[in-house]
Amino acid sequence: MILIDTDVVTLSRLQFALTALYHFLFVPLTLGLVWILAIMESVYVMTGREVWKRMVQFWGVLFGINFAMGVATGVTMEFQFGMNWAYYSHYVGDIFGAPLAIEGLMAFFLEATLVGVFFMGWERISRIKHLLVTWFLALGTSLSALWILVANAWMQNPVGAAFNPETMRMEVTSFSAVLFNPVAQDKFVHTVSAGYVLGAMFVLSISAWYLLRGRNLDFAKRSMTVAASFGLAAALSVVVLGDESGYSVSLNQKMKMASIEAMWETEPAPAPFTLFGLPDVEQRTTHYALKIPWVMGLIGTRSLDQTMPGINELVDDAKGRIGNGIQAYDAMLMLRQDKDDAQAKATLAAHDQDLGYALLLKKYVDDPRRATPADIQQAADSTIPNVPVLFWSFRIMVACGFYFIALFAFSFWKASKRTLQSQRWYLRLALWSLPLPWIAVELGWIVAEYGRQPWAIEGVLPTALGVSTVSAGQVLTSLGGFLLFYTALAVVDVVLMLKFARKGPDGLGLWPPATAALSSDRP
Repeated sequence: MILIDTDVVTLSRLQFALTALYHFLFVPLTLGLVWILAIMESVYVMTGREVWKRMVQFWGVLFGINFAMGVATGVTMEFQFGMNWAYYSHYVGDIFGAPLAIEGLMAFFLEATLVGVFFMGWERISRIKHLLVTWFLALGTSLSALWILVANAWMQNPVGAAFNPETMRMEVTSFSAVLFNPVAQDKFVHTVSAGYVLGAMFVLSISAWYLLRGRNLDFAKRSMTVAASFGLAAALSVVVLGDESGYSVSLNQKMKMASIEAMWETEPAPAPFTLFGLPDVEQRTTHYALKIPWVMGLIGTRSLDQTMPGINELVDDAKGRIGNGIQAYDAMLMLRQDKDDAQAKATLAAHDQDLGYALLLKKYVDDPRRATPADIQQAADSTIPNVPVLFWSFRIMVACGFYFIALFAFSFWKASKRTLQSQRWYLRLALWSLPLPWIAVELGWIVAEYGRQPWAIEGVLPTALGVSTVSAGQVLTSLGGFLLFYTALAVVDVVLMLKFARKGPDGLGLWPPATAALSSDRP
């Protein structure tokens, strides 16, 4: 008897993936654009020049549209924990729920309040107070991201918690360990830096469009100067912090790292980086691999003499951990019958770190203790995520990262020379680069979350066990509802963004019409 309805699992995963990917279209832009608003308003307060105030007000309109969409799509995501992931919520809710609650109370309420003051307070409070509102709004968005990523990082590296056999749940043992999880720190700085890049590209690309059309020239040049400076610093940070995040993955999620590299066998130290190749899952090899010596070893181990385990070695290790987990599972059931069984307590304490590996067998057998060697092998093989998807998602994301550095560096150089408008090919390149940061951040999400499979909580709870007791038809109905709702939101968002971007600051009454004033190269 197989306990898991794979259709329910697949549909629940698909629904959460689609809603999360859609929500993540708005979050990075909010993270990045709000800091650009803070920079522009700081210049306004320091110089007293109205031009900078109008810039803040125009980009603030687009920020407001994006913020509203982010809120609408984010709230619906949390409902899914009860709808489709009830056992996940029961099993780890004590740990996972705390950062989400703090995010709502500390960060989201702060953001929601300050957004209103930002838009309505221009004529009601002083310049300094409004500037403080903008900076605290930027801080609030970062705090929101921090607590969400603390929760997500615990899914990647579940520290500060232990399994309680009396409640049959994971419980917090050290909230400080959860909060200061090294994975959370790496994910936070890397994610917010990616948001800064997206915000900078958003301003750069739209400003380039204005220059191509000969509109709002002073406005566009000033905006591009800020975007180029901010974007270059952010793009450099993303690469550096991404390297640190990669090191964290190699320490805590070795299978994910091996899959990103399509490293089927353990390589002699220091391991090479596969620049190009065609991963073959069936034969467990990578065809036409083009490797750069030493690079992966330096990224993954920060040394020249430590090896990085390959996928096949990690599968063998998983088989051993499944065996240990079966002992922990047996001890857990014995404790349910007699909570004072000293021998069962000792066995569970010795192997509780591997209990989650025994739960992998639940997809194949009713009772993990009755698993055959073939079942154990199948469960161990299931710890391999989708290697080709991870391999190419990571490489496209990294390629985008280096492209952003080059584009922002060139933009910064042109801004310093006051020649932003001199080459139309550059303006077209900046304009058509607009989708790339979104592609990069979505691929980063795929690497982080899809690469964790088959785990909902790394090494603790398989994804297949986290679903609610619902039918495939029920999940399909909610999935259809979400698709309709999100499609409608997408249409509204695109229409509003295009409408106000095309109007421009002159169309909104924030700037003299293009024919009313000559342009100036003064920033």
